[in-house]
Amino acid sequence: MYDVFTDIGIHVKAFKTKYIAQFNGCLVLSTQSFTIRLHLLLRNWRGLLLFSLILCVLPACQTVTHKVYEAGERAGFTRQTVTAKGYAMMVMSAKRETNSQYLHVYLEGDGVPWTKRTIIAADPTSDSVLMLDLMAIDTQDSVYIGRPCYNGTARAPGCDNRLWTSGRYSITVVEAMAGALRQLLKKTGHRYVRLFGHSGGGALAMLLAERFEQVTDVVTLAGNLDTAAWVTHHGYTPLYSSLNPSDRVPLPSTVRQWHWVAGRDRVIPAEILLPFIRRQPNALGVVVSNYSHNCCWQSMWPAALEQIVNLGLTQIPGDIFTIPDVNIVGRDVRRWQ
Repeated sequence: MYDVFTDIGIHVKAFKTKYIAQFNGCLVLSTQSFTIRLHLLLRNWRGLLLFSLILCVLPACQTVTHKVYEAGERAGFTRQTVTAKGYAMMVMSAKRETNSQYLHVYLEGDGVPWTKRTIIAADPTSDSVLMLDLMAIDTQDSVYIGRPCYNGTARAPGCDNRLWTSGRYSITVVEAMAGALRQLLKKTGHRYVRLFGHSGGGALAMLLAERFEQVTDVVTLAGNLDTAAWVTHHGYTPLYSSLNPSDRVPLPSTVRQWHWVAGRDRVIPAEILLPFIRRQPNALGVVVSNYSHNCCWQSMWPAALEQIVNLGLTQIPGDIFTIPDVNIVGRDVRRWQ
C-alpha cells in the first residue's frame, strides 16, 4: 500500500500502526494512526488524476450519522446530547401518554468498528437503525442511548479507536453510558428500567444492568453475551480492554432476563449463546429458527413487547430452550414451555 501511494506522489509515514482507516466507505488516513505528508506533484499526472477523483467523490460521502438522525426524525423522536464522564452521547427520546413508571432503554449494536480485518473504521457508527425501528414500535416511554465516540463524535476529545475496537465494552464505555442513563432517569422521574440490546448492545445491557437497582428486565436480541467465545469462534483479536458478560457475577434473580437467539445467525451463532443463557438463574431463552443476525426482529417485536410488559407467557415468539429456575412472574413457570 505504501508503494502505491508513493508511486502517485502521496508520501505516508507510518507512526503508530499500519492500519488505514475508512470513513463511511471513503478512504481516509487517520490522524491518530499516521503522520501524513501529502505532496501531489504537479508534474505527476497520476497524482493529479487521483486528487481530481477525490474532489468529485467527497460530496457523495454522506455520514451514516445523518442516516441515524433521519431515522429518528421520521419516528418523531426528540434528539439531544448528554455528556457523562467526559463523553458526549447522542440520545433519542419518545414520550408516550402512558403514565408508566417504566423507561425502556434501547442499545444499538457495535456498528462498524472495522471495515476490513486490518482496517479500523474512522467512524464506527452503523447505517443500521434496527433499535430505532424497534423503539418506534414500542408504546412505552423510551430512550435510545448512543455510545461514546459514535454518531459523529469519533474525533471528539478523549475518543480513541480502542473505544470501538478492543475496548468497545470497557469500563470507560459502560460508565459513560451509565452516567447518561442516570441523568435521564433523574430528569424523567421513571422508577424502573427495562434494557433492550441487539448484538453488542446486548452485552452492554447486561453490563449496565448490574449498575442499576431500577432495572427489572434485560432483553437481548442476538446478544454478544460471551465475547471470549465469540472472538475464538471467528478468530478475531481478543477484546483485551472489554468486560465480558460471561465472566460477570450473574444478575440477581429479581431481574428478569429475556434472550432471543437467531437460528440462522452467522455473526453470533446460537452455540455461542446457549451455554451462557442456560447458566443464568432467571432467564428465558428462545430461538427463532428462521431469523438471522439482523433479520427479522421488527416482525416479532409487538408480540415480544406484549409478553415482556404484561408478563404474558403463552405467545412467546420462537422456540423456548430454557426457562427460569425461579417463579419470576408470580405464576407457574411451566406455562413458559
